[in-house]
Formats: sequence, structure tokens, C-alpha cells
Amino acid sequence: MNIPFLDSWRKRHESEPADSPLAAAFDRDPEGVAELLSECELLRSRVEEAGVALDDTPRSLQELDQLSPRWRNDPEELPWFGNDAGLYLGTVIVRNVPGARWQVWPGGGPVVRLASGREIQVVEAGLDWAMTGAPQLSQVYAEASEH
Repeated sequence: MNIPFLDSWRKRHESEPADSPLAAAFDRDPEGVAELLSECELLRSRVEEAGVALDDTPRSLQELDQLSPRWRNDPEELPWFGNDAGLYLGTVIVRNVPGARWQVWPGGGPVVRLASGREIQVVEAGLDWAMTGAPQLSQVYAEASEH
């Protein structure tokens, strides 16, 4: 059955892969998005309570790796903490590894792209670290700094 208005309606409502709001913002203001990604408020507040200052250096990643994983006691906070840990890892890489930069793909999350072209899924690494302790954040950084 041919119903013209239905064809028009379908064309307007077909799902198309849309750019994520983060990707759109990154296209307009990459430096602003990088600053936003570096905030990591939950991570910063929790580790400050433990006496660790996050100064965006590789040494701070080593200090994070040495913390007792108390965040695992809160299953609601755990994924947010891991997400922040990944964003912090990315921030340290971008600020300390020559040629590293944030990349946000349409429909995807932020990754760090090294000068070699290799991409590091920092949020996944942060979540794995928060849940299991491996890989250590300092280890991911060391691998990134070798490329």
C-alpha cells in the first residue's frame, strides 16, 4: 500500500547515527573539551581525602596505583570513579607525551591519539583499573610514552 504522507514521516524519523554531543563540542572547541575532560571531580576529591594530590604528572599515576581500592566498596560510584580515572590518565598522557592529543569520534567516547597514530582507550583502561587494579595506570602511561 502506498501512503505518501507515511513515506515522508518515515524519512523524517529514520534513525541516523548522530554525532555525540561531546564530539560536536570537540569539533567546535577542542581545548575547552580537553579542559572539561581533565576535571575528574570525583577522582580528585576522593584521592585528596587519601592525601594524594593530582598534579597531572606521571608520578601522580604511580601514587594512584598505590592507593587502597576503597572505591570498590561502592558499586554505584565505582563506574564513575573508573571513568574519571581514565579521563585523568588521558589528561596526563596528553600533557606529558609529545604529540598526544584527545580525539572524540562521532558516536563514541574520548580516546587519546598518539603521534604514531595509535589510539588508547583511556576510559576503558580507567574502568579496568578501578574494578581490578590492572592494568596499572602508570603502566598504560609508560606504554604510551614509548610510542
